[in-house]
Amino acid sequence: MRRWCAASPPADENFSYAWLKGHARNLATQPYVSHKGELPESLKHLDWDDYQQLHFKKKAALWRNDEVNFRVELFHLGLYFDTPVQMYELQDGKASPIKYSSAMFDYGKSKVDGKALPKDLGFAGFRMQFHTDWERDVIAFLGASYFRAVGQEMQYGLSARGLAVDTAMDHPEEFPMFTDFWLEHPKNNADVTTVYALMDSPSVTGAYRFDIQPGARLKIKVDAAIYPRKAIERLGVAPLTSMYMVGENDRRTDYDWRPEIHDSDGLAMHTGTGEWIWRPLNNPAELRFNAYSDDNPKGFGLLQRDRNFDHYQDDGVFYEKRPSLWIEPTSNWGKGSVQLVEIPTLDETFDNIVAFWNPAQPVEAGQELLFSYNMYWGA
Repeated sequence: MRRWCAASPPADENFSYAWLKGHARNLATQPYVSHKGELPESLKHLDWDDYQQLHFKKKAALWRNDEVNFRVELFHLGLYFDTPVQMYELQDGKASPIKYSSAMFDYGKSKVDGKALPKDLGFAGFRMQFHTDWERDVIAFLGASYFRAVGQEMQYGLSARGLAVDTAMDHPEEFPMFTDFWLEHPKNNADVTTVYALMDSPSVTGAYRFDIQPGARLKIKVDAAIYPRKAIERLGVAPLTSMYMVGENDRRTDYDWRPEIHDSDGLAMHTGTGEWIWRPLNNPAELRFNAYSDDNPKGFGLLQRDRNFDHYQDDGVFYEKRPSLWIEPTSNWGKGSVQLVEIPTLDETFDNIVAFWNPAQPVEAGQELLFSYNMYWGA
C-alpha cells in the first residue's frame, strides 16, 4: 500500500488553525492525489454483514482513563469506506498520530485477520460520546465529509457535510473528503471539545474547525476556509442531506403501512431582511431544483417539525425523534441563494434531499473563501 506524509507541523512548530489553513492553501496549488482503495484485499470486498462485525472496543476509547467529559471511538476501514483517514490527538499544541492497532477492534465473524493488517492502515472516521451517556454517540464523522449529531433525543437522522460541489448538475457530483482529523484533548470538566479537519478533492481543499457542545440542542461552531484548485460551477456551503419519502405533502410512494416516512419535513429560511419562509418537502416524480435568492442570510435549515408518533407509527426507527438542523451564519455571507434539491426515491434508506448556501460570486482557482456559522441539532 502507498502511504503519504503526515499532515502535521514539524516538531518545532505548534499546531494551530492558522497552520492548517496555510497547509490547505498550499495543498490547493498541487495536483490532487487520490488514496481511494488503498486497502488490503481482505477489506476491499467486505459485505454489509461482515463490516458490521468490526467493532471498536470500548476499553480502547480515546480519553477513557482521563477525567474529561468526552470519549472517542474509531471506525474501521472497509465496505464503502475505502479511503484511509489519518487521525491525530492534539494536546498543548502538539499533534501526535493515533496509530492503528488490531488490538483496538473486535473482528467478530468477519473472517478478517486483524493481526495481518498493516500498522499504518489508518481509519474510516470516528464517533464521540459525552459523559451523560457513554454508550450512545453525540456526533460521528464517517465517509467523505459527512457527519451527524444528536440533540437530547439521542436519535440520529439527517446528515451534514463539510462542502458540496456541483450538486444536481448535468455531470457527476464531486464529494470532497476529510482526509485528516486532529482531536483536541478536552479540558477537565469542559462541555466543549474541538476537532480540526483537512479536506481534499480534485476541485478544492479546505481547513475546518468544529467546536462541539452537546446539550438539549447540540451546538457546533464551524469555521471553514475553502481553497479552490479550479473554477467550481456550483459550490454548496453548509450542505444538509436528508430523506423525504412519504408525508402529508406527497403520497406518491404510499405503498407502506406507515402514514409518514421522512427524516425532515421542510426547509426553513430566515432571510437577510428578517422574513421567515417555510417550504414543505416533497418526493417528486422527477428531480426538482429550487433556489431562494438572499443577501447575508440569518439562517436556514432542514427541520422535522412533526413530533407526533401516531403520524409515523414506527417504533423501530422513531422518525418523530429525528433531529432538525439549523444553520446560523456568524459572518457576512453576502449575496447568493439557499438551494434545495429534491430527488425521486422509492426507498427510505436513500437520502434524496439536499439543501445548501450557494454564493453568487463565481468561484475561481486561487481564492480563499471564509465561512463561519453555528449548527444547532435537536427537536
